[in-house]
Amino acid sequence: MDKLRLGRTDLVVSRIGFGGIPIQRCPEETAIAVVRRCLDWGINFFDTAAAYTSSEERIGKAIAGRRDGLVIATKSTERTREGIEAHLNQSLKRLNISYIDLYQFHSVNDLANLKKVLDPSGPLAVLKDAQRRSIVRHIGITCHHKDTAKEAVQSGQFETIMFPFNLMTPEPALEILPLARKHEVGFIAMKPLEGGMVSNAPLSFKYLLQYPDVFPIVGIERPGEIDEIMEVVNGNSRLSATDINEIERMRRELGNQFCRRCDYCQPCDQDIRISAVLPMRGLMKRLPRESLFTGMVREVMSRVATCTACGQCEERCPYRLPIRKLLVDAVTWYEAERARFTAEITTRSSS
Repeated sequence: MDKLRLGRTDLVVSRIGFGGIPIQRCPEETAIAVVRRCLDWGINFFDTAAAYTSSEERIGKAIAGRRDGLVIATKSTERTREGIEAHLNQSLKRLNISYIDLYQFHSVNDLANLKKVLDPSGPLAVLKDAQRRSIVRHIGITCHHKDTAKEAVQSGQFETIMFPFNLMTPEPALEILPLARKHEVGFIAMKPLEGGMVSNAPLSFKYLLQYPDVFPIVGIERPGEIDEIMEVVNGNSRLSATDINEIERMRRELGNQFCRRCDYCQPCDQDIRISAVLPMRGLMKRLPRESLFTGMVREVMSRVATCTACGQCEERCPYRLPIRKLLVDAVTWYEAERARFTAEITTRSSS
């Protein structure tokens, strides 16, 4: 597999990397099998986080005895010296490794949080000290907000930035990526499948592979999923005219105001699962309708009626979505589809 160097670091990574969010959901033996399948394909970059429940421990078990040559990345949402130090030690223990190749400040989505991170007497000092002791090799940042990302890149304090970039969200190529190139900051593309909104994985990766210095990471939860992606990585990744037309069609269909399922809007005081409600139209296209109008899905959608319109979710959303309006729209659409489905069942039963 082709490899690339991350910015000005000495980290040479496989053409794509592994993201550790989905392996929280599957049984541990499956999670370990997923990571090992990626290892067998030659993937050497594995990204996780202190916040990803069992992910660090599962990756640690999967890479046991195969640490050499791997680039292990993790991250923390802590913004204090004490918090970042605790998370760093916890990650080392969970991953069962003696050093971390890339330690990132997780989800720095506004300038106020960036200021906390950059405080010379704050958490950055802890990581700088860990660098001197060879416990951390490189320091990066993850972000969902354009202006904050640009400030972070220009600060000179981070060697990598992780930012959403995919065929449905191409804007980073216009501003953030050129800036990262100028400052030799490695660009890691999170959410290559738009948080699950894009089902065409081969096309998604063909799109990203047009950028030779963009490093996408993919989250999977079944071993076979990586095989399809690797066919693209190791094959002809040039976009055809048909591919370009399909990308344009997908963009027209989805528009701009859609949930990326990052869950930064949470927690909701009314326990409304926003990232489950807003993408429901997409699920309707992929799942049998029978499964969407009963049971847990019905319960999730009904919960929206308890919304108090407090607006806290919109304040937290890194994409500045009008979540309250989108929730109402989603439920209105859902109830109309449910009524139509019920009418169809009644008609069939009476005929």
